[in-house]
Amino acid sequence: MAGLPESVKRLTEFAPVEDFMLALLRRALPDISVQSLIWDEPVFPFILVRRGSGLGVYNSDHRFLDSAMVEVHTFTQDPDGDEDGAILSEAVRVSIFRALDEQQVFPSLGHLTKVEIDLPPRRVTDWATASGPVQYADLPAGVWRYQTTYRVEIRKPRRAPSALTIPTT
Repeated sequence: MAGLPESVKRLTEFAPVEDFMLALLRRALPDISVQSLIWDEPVFPFILVRRGSGLGVYNSDHRFLDSAMVEVHTFTQDPDGDEDGAILSEAVRVSIFRALDEQQVFPSLGHLTKVEIDLPPRRVTDWATASGPVQYADLPAGVWRYQTTYRVEIRKPRRAPSALTIPTT
């Protein structure tokens, strides 16, 4: 059997948070690569989106809203990499809050109902000359990474009632 059985898939209520954020940022920033994994040979600039850890509390009805920490990393390259990283991080912030304010709906993924910034955009040291531990030690010199942590609530999309049949025997 390849993949998950349909009976399991029908039980899901939410799309992966990364899929939602990829759709949002790709729509808002069509000229920038937005991904959830780093390519073997990255092309700069790009944005990396990952669901963070540390938030498992639902402030509302868990059947309708998904809550998540989302880490957004921007990667830019010299000659103006540091300034470009700050600008790109700000463009991401504006795009996320605009999607919230405008109630932008992403088909089969939902829409934002709440956004908070847990850790504001900040430059993070990664290159080989850094002192102490780094997250992306193999980034080349001259690449700048900014990181922002958001708390989001995503309302699931409207769907037809599930076709799940529960056996009676």
